Amino acid sequence: MDLSRFLAEVDTHPWAGLTHAYGSAADVPDCLRGLAGEDDEKAAEALSDLYGSILHQGSVYEATAHAVPFLARIAAAGIRTADVVALLGGIAENGVDDGESDEAAARRAVTAELPLLLASLEAGDSGVRQAAAWAAAMTGATGDVYGALRDRFAAETDPQVLAELLGGLVHLDPAGTAALASEAIGPDRPAEVRIAALMGCVDAGADWGPDHHDAMLALLPADHLVADRMDLDRSEPLQYVVSALLLRNTPADRDGAYGLLGAALRTGRPGVLAEAVWASESVVQVSRSARERLAGPLCDAIRRDPTITETVLPLLRLLGGHAAEAGPLLAELASRDDGQADQALAALVDVDTDRAVPFLARDLARRPRALDAACGGLLGSPRVPCDAALLTAVRARLAEPDALSGQEPYRYAALLEAWGSRASSALPEVLAALGKFPQQMTRAVAAVCGPEDRATAGRVLRREARSGQEGRLAAARVLFELTDEAQPLLTVLAERLADGDAHGVREAASVAAAMGPRAAGLLAALSAATSDPAANRTVPDLDADVAVAEALWRIAGRAEQAVPLLRAALGETELSWTRWTVARAARVTALLGGEGRPLTEALERLLPEPLHSPVIVLALHAVAPERLDVRAAAGLLLDSAEQDADPFTALDALLELGPSAMTGEHRRRLTQLAERDVRVTASGADTATTSADGRFQERAREVLRALRGPDEEA
Repeated sequence: MDLSRFLAEVDTHPWAGLTHAYGSAADVPDCLRGLAGEDDEKAAEALSDLYGSILHQGSVYEATAHAVPFLARIAAAGIRTADVVALLGGIAENGVDDGESDEAAARRAVTAELPLLLASLEAGDSGVRQAAAWAAAMTGATGDVYGALRDRFAAETDPQVLAELLGGLVHLDPAGTAALASEAIGPDRPAEVRIAALMGCVDAGADWGPDHHDAMLALLPADHLVADRMDLDRSEPLQYVVSALLLRNTPADRDGAYGLLGAALRTGRPGVLAEAVWASESVVQVSRSARERLAGPLCDAIRRDPTITETVLPLLRLLGGHAAEAGPLLAELASRDDGQADQALAALVDVDTDRAVPFLARDLARRPRALDAACGGLLGSPRVPCDAALLTAVRARLAEPDALSGQEPYRYAALLEAWGSRASSALPEVLAALGKFPQQMTRAVAAVCGPEDRATAGRVLRREARSGQEGRLAAARVLFELTDEAQPLLTVLAERLADGDAHGVREAASVAAAMGPRAAGLLAALSAATSDPAANRTVPDLDADVAVAEALWRIAGRAEQAVPLLRAALGETELSWTRWTVARAARVTALLGGEGRPLTEALERLLPEPLHSPVIVLALHAVAPERLDVRAAAGLLLDSAEQDADPFTALDALLELGPSAMTGEHRRRLTQLAERDVRVTASGADTATTSADGRFQERAREVLRALRGPDEEA
């Protein structure tokens, strides 16, 4: 390659008029220059910058396709060929086949370089051959690529390249490669090829049988076998195989997945156990039957070797009460005075809550993980009972507010709020801590304060509401809730509305809306707090406007002011992060009933989108029911639930539409969502996922019962 000519062409390309992840692509020439240069350190930095800009976290951009021909010329010149071809493969992987989008342009650009990629299959450097096999397969050009990969597979000797070739063949034609993958699982093949073949068998839809089970078990631990593969989606083979089998959602495949996991958990080999535990943790997020089916093998493994208990603590927590058999061992670990005691107690809270409570009460200050578990973790709710000893321990901690650290104030407030009046004896300590932790303790005051203590609590809350501190709003709200004294709350809300901060306006408007006509004195302040339609409004601005619209409606029925605010929010659909803004606007629109009819067309435009369709159906049903095809709407709602887009709202909307909207096919789909093994809600943190899906399943069954047709049995 004539480097001078190459660099001149790079410099004359109109990069500044193109965009990538960080805006203008004017920096791409420097990256290409560095990548093509002799300085290895600068080249590595340039490659990293390109991954961050033209292939940012799996996304491609306008500038990406323009960079591809230059990257191909660098690779063809033998300059860092393996690295550059791998980048081309990543670009192709994240493209699409058809259309005029940046993704389509990116894949077309890489596909145009297939002569280079296919020629590189014969390179002397195994790293180049491996990268070329993967990149060629990622173009999806089966007709041009499959035969070349198959020929190379027959001649190749390097295990990693063979594995990449096999993975590429399966990617291009799963069914056509099933026989080859099945043949490659045998013990005469290198381990790297066998593990690729096993994953290929799953991808190809092959039945999982004893030969697959035995081969997979013999290869464990297997993560190291794929450490150098290009395909990062298959970097954890055991986890990948069992999850893929479970997603097939058949009894035979479930038996295969759990049989494999159970055998791996029982091996007693540390490396295998570590991979099996991680795979099991992932499976709990996928399969509704996981906790029940994994508890037996895990408890068997613990009985055989109690020393593994500490290793499997995260999995025990996910299995919850199904692993109650491990309770005594966890209690023994929790009773120790070492670094593992807190983690063991956290697991015991999830596995056997009643057994855990005395340990938690005994050493509350030194058990932050266990306290977190008792409160349900990041997204859950408290799960421990209002035990006398634990309540005494909480009161003792609150009595020394200066000694509290980290999440303690939040956790104690959550416990007290969950316990309610049963924890009324803690009111003096809660009030004492209110000054230091107003945001956290005000809700606890509301929860534990009985009628006889409202005057006492009111004096403290009134003082806090007038203090000028950050907890004023929270204190004023609870004061209003307990005593019906509105003026301190109205004063704080008026100040927040006048402040102009979008987050403050949204919060103040939401509280005012909940007050209803009692907040009539704030109408002028609410009207003045809306954003400027001519300005470049942010999501917080739109959220605040939606909250103001709700307040104006709930306080005084001012639809003429609410409708324009809601129309603006409903029109902001281009960016994914406006999803919840649109949802809130649709919910407020539904409150308007017939007064929201001017928003009908805006709502109808959003109806087909799975993220929006549930709230839009509810809104249309409220404001213009005659415009809604209820049976078509029911299908859209089920689409949304099946995609885990907004499943809970989808159920609410189905119930709102009523039995007449449900066809036999609709009922079949809803029954499948309620009863299948694969979770519907499969996103979340740890136990939050299983808890959310459990609630969904229960709710789906309730909706099914409520939507029975007249001819169906009760």
